[in-house]
Amino acid sequence: MSFLDNLENNLKTLESQDSGAELEQQRQREAQRRQAVAAAPYAEQLKSSPYTAELLKHATRAGYKLRTKVHLAWIGSTLRLEARDRKLELRPTPEGVVAAFLEDNRELRTLPIDLDGNPEALVSEWLG
Repeated sequence: MSFLDNLENNLKTLESQDSGAELEQQRQREAQRRQAVAAAPYAEQLKSSPYTAELLKHATRAGYKLRTKVHLAWIGSTLRLEARDRKLELRPTPEGVVAAFLEDNRELRTLPIDLDGNPEALVSEWLG
């Protein structure tokens, strides 16, 4: 086999690997898009529900009692509350809203949330 034939074979191999990687990335993007579309109703409900407003009130009060500022941030459709090294993230999923408890940037556990329930129990569980 000559040098040029070998080079041509190597280029064809690389091109076929690149197209395989592109297909895999495209599949991943499509799966993420489908998941975001399925979670969209819960994301909208999380943003506009009275539960969220009550949750923020209770978190602020609990932080004041602990002499800690509770930082609030919307990251995409996720609501993140931070107090010291503890974080609480409310994440919309296709099945509903899930609360994720994080400490030192490690996810400890998740809990499904009922947006018609009482947020005070969630705050006491997070900061208690």
